[in-house]
Amino acid sequence: MKAGFISLGCAKNLVDTEIMLGMLSAAGIDITDDPASADILIINTCSFIDSAKDESISTILQMAEYKKQGACRGIIVAGCLSQRYQQDLLDELPEIDAVVGTGAWHRINEAIETVLSGQRALFIGATDTLYDETMPRITTTPAYSSYVKIADGCSNRCSYCVIPEVRGNFRSRPIESVVNEVKNLAEQGVKEINLIAQDTTSYGHDLYGAPRLTELLRRLTPIEGIVWIRLLYCYPSFFTDELIGLIASEPKICNYIDLPLQHAHDDILRAMHRRDSRADIEQLLAKIRAAIPGVAIRTSFIVGFPGETEEHFAALQEFAVTQKFDHLGVFTYSREDGTIAGSLPDQISDEVKQERFHSLMSLQSKISEDRNIELEGQVLQLLVEGTSDSDQGEILIGRSYREAPDVDGRVYVENAAPVQDGSFLTVKVIQGFTYDLLAEKM
Repeated sequence: MKAGFISLGCAKNLVDTEIMLGMLSAAGIDITDDPASADILIINTCSFIDSAKDESISTILQMAEYKKQGACRGIIVAGCLSQRYQQDLLDELPEIDAVVGTGAWHRINEAIETVLSGQRALFIGATDTLYDETMPRITTTPAYSSYVKIADGCSNRCSYCVIPEVRGNFRSRPIESVVNEVKNLAEQGVKEINLIAQDTTSYGHDLYGAPRLTELLRRLTPIEGIVWIRLLYCYPSFFTDELIGLIASEPKICNYIDLPLQHAHDDILRAMHRRDSRADIEQLLAKIRAAIPGVAIRTSFIVGFPGETEEHFAALQEFAVTQKFDHLGVFTYSREDGTIAGSLPDQISDEVKQERFHSLMSLQSKISEDRNIELEGQVLQLLVEGTSDSDQGEILIGRSYREAPDVDGRVYVENAAPVQDGSFLTVKVIQGFTYDLLAEKM
């Protein structure tokens, strides 16, 4: 019995995939990366925005072809798309044999048994489940790096977002559970821990009555074998002075802040139901940069939100130029059914959204290049991730504390002897480009 798994969407979804893979393996099911040889194909989907939904549907239809020309006996669709559309998926896509929602991932083996018995089925549970360190998990990231999901769901209720609908309210894992998982990963050789949640800085508020991220970090940093701890998806409201001070003083916590801001004009921030004003954001960024020299800051913006005028967009551009973020992701607003923003007047045309997207990305590409040029001559610790051949010989590829996995650029090292993936190397930056750095071994 073989199962093939395709994981779409964010790193939080990937952790769910890895838990389900562990459950399949524990049940004696072999995992294959060859869809043509799989008896069951499982697609863990995303439905955050239109492009994610389109990718999910396209992947489902592509995998369904293996029912015609491969070994596949069933298609199971899991994740956010399943939770959001449930029976509609079964009704509209006959290629699908079972639907497993975000609250029913623990029933994946039951879903497989049902499909193999010739039945089509829907598995939807309450969106309040959480994995813990006792559950089997097969990591799909490189052996030296892993994501750890410290909470699931979201309670912020931003007006454009469907995540509370498909993931439920914010719920944190107990500190002990996270600590034990990280200890287990360290024993397996993991050196980089990437802490993730929909709102990482709110961690613990639901369990302990107040945010407990700093306490969690203090429990994680002494774990032997862990070299880097990286914080991703940090909502600005609970980014406390205590947290800033801990990042500044603790060598294991990367001086890297992922701070999704979404916009910079107060009119749009209010319409998005964001808690922070532009003044709040500017004050926080100034605190972070003053306390953590050399900090790398990533953010994301949404352009084309309903009612966004040329004045609003110009303010967003000015903010990006003033703040000079090291990394910036830009999304065009996606009108989602069931959201407050979806029913707002003054929806922006796709043409204008695309114009603003390209304008802001072009602006940021110059900022990113300037930021990387400023790094020339600096000495960095590099996590080696592989090699590549070039006319100049073999090149090492890696990341410094400034680059998160999957979303940021890379550091390339010329004329360096081969080094095992997962090793750390001291390098000096010799040239900065728009997204990547060129360095030499020290």
